[in-house]
Formats: sequence, C-alpha cells, structure tokens
Amino acid sequence: MAYIGVDLHQNSVTTCRREVDGSERFETWPLSPDALEHFCLSLDADDELAVEATGNSAWFRDEVVSCVGRVVVVNPRQFQIIRKSVKKTDRNDARALALFLSKDMLPETRLKTKPEGELASLVQTRDLLVKQRTRLLNKIHALHNRHGIKLKKEGLASRKRLMALGGAPFSALEQVELEIVRDQALSLTAALTRIDDEIETAASTMDGFEGLTSIKGVGARSAAVFLSGLGSMADFATPDKLAAYVGIVPRVSQSNETDNRGRITKAGNRLVRTTLVQCTLIAIRYSPYLKGFYTQIRDRRGAGKAIIATARKLLTIIYNTLKNQWVFNDFTTFSIRENPIPTGQTS
Repeated sequence: MAYIGVDLHQNSVTTCRREVDGSERFETWPLSPDALEHFCLSLDADDELAVEATGNSAWFRDEVVSCVGRVVVVNPRQFQIIRKSVKKTDRNDARALALFLSKDMLPETRLKTKPEGELASLVQTRDLLVKQRTRLLNKIHALHNRHGIKLKKEGLASRKRLMALGGAPFSALEQVELEIVRDQALSLTAALTRIDDEIETAASTMDGFEGLTSIKGVGARSAAVFLSGLGSMADFATPDKLAAYVGIVPRVSQSNETDNRGRITKAGNRLVRTTLVQCTLIAIRYSPYLKGFYTQIRDRRGAGKAIIATARKLLTIIYNTLKNQWVFNDFTTFSIRENPIPTGQTS
C-alpha cells in the first residue's frame, strides 16, 4: 500500500508515491491517454491517491478510481499549506498531499455527479449573463440620466420599451452607443430565455425537483440551483451540517472564557446562499410558520438578522424535503403527500 499525492495540470501530472516506511518516489507524466494508462498500471489496488480539486480533477478521478482503493479530492481553500508553501513546486505540492493523505488529514471536497455538474455550470452561466445584462441596462439608464431623463430601471426589462429609446437629445455618437448596448441587452435576454427553458427541463428529471417546487417560494430555477449546488443530503448528518456547508451559520471566535459570534461565514456556494434568501422572502408570505418566526426575530433583532435566521429554517425544510422525498400538497399548512410520485413518473 502507498499514498500518492498528485499535482494535476492541464497537460501534465506530477506524483509523489509515499510508501508506509516513509520513502518517496517522484514521477512526472504527460496527460495523454497512453501515459495515463501507464500511470494506472503503476498503481496497486490498495493504494490511496489525493488530488486537489481543479477544473479537470473530476475527469482525472474517474480515470483512476478503478485502479486504487481510494481517491481523495482535496478542497484547496481548506488545504492552505500548498498555497502558503515557501518553496512552491510541483514536487512539493505532490509531497504535501501524499504526506497528509498518509495521516488522513486532508479536507475532502464533494464532487458533483455528471448531471449535477452540467446543471451547475449552466446555472452559473445564467448568473453571469444576468449580471452582464444588468450592467448594460445600467449603462442605458446612465446615458439618459446624463441628459436629465429619468427612467425606471424595471421598465428596461421590456423589449418594447428598449426599442422605443433613442432620438433627441442624444448626439450621433451617443445614438451609436445606445443602439449597441440595447442590442446586446436584447441578445442576452433571448439567451436567458433559452437557458431558463433548458435549466427547468434538466432539473425536472432530477430526484427532489417535484418536492422542492412544491415549497411555496421555490420555483424551477431555484430548485435547479439547490439540486446542483447541494448534492445528496446523505452527505449531511443533520440540517446544521448543511447550513454550515451553505455558509449560513455565524462565525464563532472562542478563546478562554470569550465566545464571540459574528456575521455568517459565507463559506459555501454564493449562488445557493443568495437563492435561499430570495426564496425565503417569498416563502414568508405564504407560510404562517415561517412568517411568525421571521416576525418574532425581526421585532427583537431587526429585519436583517431575521431574514437570515428564517432562511436557515427554510434550509432545514429543504433538507428534510430532499432527504425524506417529501412533496407538499399544501405548503401553507405543511400538508405532505403520503406517497410521493417518483421522478419521471406521472400520476
């Protein structure tokens, strides 16, 4: 048995094979099909292998997982020793991974399934395009504001309203700028419409989609964000573990008799966290339970802390919905269907 640290790049891989007696052997392999096959042949069935999570680590894991006893994909944000190494080389990075793997001290990351990864990528692309369109619409607003023309930003979401913009008092150069920005915004709107359709179609085939969308406040796009961003609830022993993963728990600083709790950690997926808060703002309008909890916290600690606390309550409902395969008949009364219909079947 050996512990193998892998420093993975786009075109090569450097490995450190650490035997149980502490001896080490380094090799560098080109990342080609033939070289990868030879690398796999050099592995033993009881070896353990560690690699940092990168853009191609999921692919690499799939290629070697059948050749070894265990593959650990390491969370690079938590494994800071490589980044802070005084002498950062491929060999040192591979050695550090092998050493800490031998001591079972590596922070493991959760890799997505292929459907989850593809959906997560599409959801992230949508988020990127929404931000780009917002910047373009803000530019249109600024161009009008420069001439003292007040526009309602929400009105710029209308194609008809955008096409009506222009004319006096804009100069010829401003007209060109306005036309280009407007056309780009309209193009992004069309792309987002297509992406939304694809997101809903892909998410609807995944386990848990029907249950999530039966929660008032969680729509198809939000369900897609949760399904692709949270993964399997089997990975979380309790709702509190999920809340910590999402980053919606307070920072804790303890020293001797001092115990300080601050803002939330924001350690997890930002899009999941943002979507959760947005869903919570809608859900409290329908759920007497959530609304009552929100009001109670708001009256004592303010609206900001109340919405975060209520979002954590909603996350607990999402956790139980996915874990227990709940589907709500009526979310407002917390009425759950007794025999949920499996994904892909019709009633």
